[in-house]
Amino acid sequence: MALTREEREQFLSEPHIAALAVDAGAERAPLTVPIWYQYESDGTVWIITGLDSRKNELISAAGRFSLMVDRLEPTIRYVSVEGPVIETVPATIEQVREISARYLPAEKVDGYVDFSWKNHGAMVVVRMRPEHWVSSDLGTV
Repeated sequence: MALTREEREQFLSEPHIAALAVDAGAERAPLTVPIWYQYESDGTVWIITGLDSRKNELISAAGRFSLMVDRLEPTIRYVSVEGPVIETVPATIEQVREISARYLPAEKVDGYVDFSWKNHGAMVVVRMRPEHWVSSDLGTV
């Protein structure tokens, strides 16, 4: 059963790991990798990735990407969004902290942010406005 808009938004606001997919060019399947994401109340999603990463290069070339989020419990549910990039900007340490706090226990956030900021190189925030949604709750199996 397809999810309502409110159910989709609620689901995306929960801290699930997404699968990011982006066109990888001629004679290649899409690049698909796990990634942390943030969902904002205006409906946009954003990710952080390395400025020089393959993800960023492919997203920049394609101008759009997809995220698919799923879970198994208490019911099998998924939401997939796809849309254009609306902004790519240098990441701030506050954004690294925000997304880290979404996924990590509170006592791990400062250490991870410090390590990431010092060791991962220049990072960017890529914002996407979903244009296409696919969602379902398949119930319990």
